Amino acid sequence: GDLVDAVVPYMGESITDGTLATFLKKPGDRVELDEPIAQIETDKVTIDVNSPEAGVIQKLIAKEGDTVEPGTKVAIISKSSEGSTHVAPSDDKPSDKAAPPPPPDGDKKEEPKPKEEPKPKEEPKPKVETKPVTEKPKGSPPPPPKTSATEPQLPPKERERRVPMTRLRKRVATRLKDSQNTFALLTTFNEVDMTNLMKLRSDYKDTFLEKHGVKLGLMSGFVKAAISALQKQPIVNAVIDGDDIIYRDYVDISIAGLVVPVLRNAERMNFAEVEKAINTLAKKANDGTISIDEMAGGSFTISNGGVYGSLLSTPIINPPQSAILGMHSIVNRPMVVGGNIVPRPMMYIALTYDHRLIDGREAVFFLRRIKDVVEDPRRLLLDV
Repeated sequence: GDLVDAVVPYMGESITDGTLATFLKKPGDRVELDEPIAQIETDKVTIDVNSPEAGVIQKLIAKEGDTVEPGTKVAIISKSSEGSTHVAPSDDKPSDKAAPPPPPDGDKKEEPKPKEEPKPKEEPKPKVETKPVTEKPKGSPPPPPKTSATEPQLPPKERERRVPMTRLRKRVATRLKDSQNTFALLTTFNEVDMTNLMKLRSDYKDTFLEKHGVKLGLMSGFVKAAISALQKQPIVNAVIDGDDIIYRDYVDISIAGLVVPVLRNAERMNFAEVEKAINTLAKKANDGTISIDEMAGGSFTISNGGVYGSLLSTPIINPPQSAILGMHSIVNRPMVVGGNIVPRPMMYIALTYDHRLIDGREAVFFLRRIKDVVEDPRRLLLDV
């Protein structure tokens, strides 16, 4: 009738639960249809719980920090404004929870008494027996520290504060460590003269924007170069699965950032389509509207640490991929060109790969192809 439940929405195939990070509304607040009332933090993204009806929040069912699944009730909403008067029920719960503890305590107190009464004759022996019995239950708390052995608990100090890790950060930490533990990681480097790609961008940026409605960036050049390199070295686009090697006849490029959106079937895209796809996914990531499916999968990753000023790095592979390309900052450096020393915009590039699958020769050829195409984009037109 007048009351409706706000429930956790479907979060994607690969996500079964999440943590209720925060309530955006409190009991008594007015909400509109589809207005976010809470946020669920998952391993990949933060998802809003929206109000199914316009009305007033009568009661919050779940608590912040709870683990919730799709369909879990988090709040009750009253379609009428009278719902704000029903905040009291939440106060009854603690009293109900406080009531049950006494009975078990009473039962435990009654049990030890009869045990002590039948053995008063042999005082020394029962005392020795009762002490270890009481010590064993007291000794049961220590097991939890064993689980914390992998994650040591540091003693508190002044001017320090402890904050729980978010699910996303925990997931990232787990995946990165799994990557290090599973793959035989090796990184090879090269440097790229960005002169021609930057000139191409400068010459056609206005025309490109006018025709396609999106700016021409440097990322599309590296995506196209990576596609060409992956097609010439298909082993870099493959992955080990058990005792088999899975070769992928498609190229799904993951663009690494806080989240990792995927360009599907990038081998079929031209420069404009790549830029549009990157722009659309970036906006969704910033707005928090990117879906799980838009981040799932990917056969190869490009990470651009250069936007933060990184000069050189050794990126970590994103499972279940076998390699990742690291872009870095562009720095003017003195280079020898035609026997003369001239300033050139240079970028270091790095390829981290799974050496179990990819040999050094293939990795170097792959990175050389990236270098050749970026330094002379005309190669893409002639396929040379």
